[in-house]
Amino acid sequence: MALKLHGLPMSTCTTRAMVCLHEKAVDFELVPVNLFGGEHKQPSFLAKNPFGQIPVLEDGDVTLFESRAITAYVAEKFKETGTDLIRHNNLKEAALVKVWIEVESQTFNPAISPIIVEFFVAPKQGKTPDQAIIDANLERLGKVLDVYESKLSSTKYLAGDFFSLADLNHFPYTHYFMQSPWASVVNDRPHVKAWWEDISSRPAFKKVAEGMTFG
Repeated sequence: MALKLHGLPMSTCTTRAMVCLHEKAVDFELVPVNLFGGEHKQPSFLAKNPFGQIPVLEDGDVTLFESRAITAYVAEKFKETGTDLIRHNNLKEAALVKVWIEVESQTFNPAISPIIVEFFVAPKQGKTPDQAIIDANLERLGKVLDVYESKLSSTKYLAGDFFSLADLNHFPYTHYFMQSPWASVVNDRPHVKAWWEDISSRPAFKKVAEGMTFG
């Protein structure tokens, strides 16, 4: 039975899970969730995720929420198929993947996500983007990417010379960021730019990106 992923094709967290599923060549059904209609706050959905957020993955009797937990589960369960995202046969490489997964979650994401929310999401909610928030986080993101630039000057990808879940988890927010007026923050750093051009050209990324629009 195919896995069910409850979410939306423009959602950053849903698309993180979708890219992982495509990289692992796993069949799944995307079950749309009507956020504007409040479906995610209804008892039937809250039974799947008590926090009322997307995505949710259902795999038989396993129900998971939090996109990074979902990608980790998919990468582990289907480790013998598709792209090896966790380097499960090499303890050192697997540990480095975990380090950079944490960096994305704890350092990169807190800097980039407020920019995406203010520039793309706020106008859809009838709000005016807060430029002060954008500016503060652009400065913060630049400092993070300075570290990335240094790291990527010695390895092709974040955890080493292999594509992994550490790189994949960056996809959704960076994809939207590159459509913002501040793409130069990435493009002005040659190694970061080359890394992004590489990973964003992967078939799984391109397939998911087709549905990523706030329009």
